[in-house]
Amino acid sequence: MNTPYFLWDYDLSEKDVIKILHSKNEEEKSWITTRILESAKYEDIWRFLSLKEIKNIYPTLKLKKPIKDAWDYALSVWN
Repeated sequence: MNTPYFLWDYDLSEKDVIKILHSKNEEEKSWITTRILESAKYEDIWRFLSLKEIKNIYPTLKLKKPIKDAWDYALSVWN
């Protein structure tokens, strides 16, 4: 199995990540999106998420404060 580096403590593949991101389970989507935004390299974020997807789910995310502050700023600039 090819576990993405940002999920070092879970037994999930990239296919699993994509499946979760396209599922109807909003709680799992919020969890995996948070994990990507907090732990993935910037360029890898865009392999899994679009700006529109981030904006749509952003209010439900429980990001660490420094990460949230950075994304708050980025999203305000990109609007």
